[in-house]
Amino acid sequence: MNWQSITHALLRIMTGFLFVPHGYQKLFGLGGAGPREGALPMVAASIELVGGILILVGFKTRWAAFLSSGLMAAAYFLAHAKDGFLPLLNRGELAVLYCFVFLFLWAHGSGPISIDSMLENRRR
Repeated sequence: MNWQSITHALLRIMTGFLFVPHGYQKLFGLGGAGPREGALPMVAASIELVGGILILVGFKTRWAAFLSSGLMAAAYFLAHAKDGFLPLLNRGELAVLYCFVFLFLWAHGSGPISIDSMLENRRR
């Protein structure tokens, strides 16, 4: 195990861990915010909750990261860009950062410390 593998796993795990509460908050309410209503928030919340869990444990990571990256790109353009294009001015930094971290995970997979890796090793 090298540092690259360890930091790849830490990036994936912490990103999933931090993404899950966004979906939980929209579905069930969290920190004083009530659940959101409507089809679009429910789809977004489901991707955030389920995608975050899948990314956290490293199962079907590429698919979950691809959907999550697209969700964060859409969130940026639908919710933030209307207040100006620059993320610093429209408070869209988190959406942009999540979008590109998920894009990285889609391109590079879940890494060696994951369920995906464990299943791949069993197939061999």
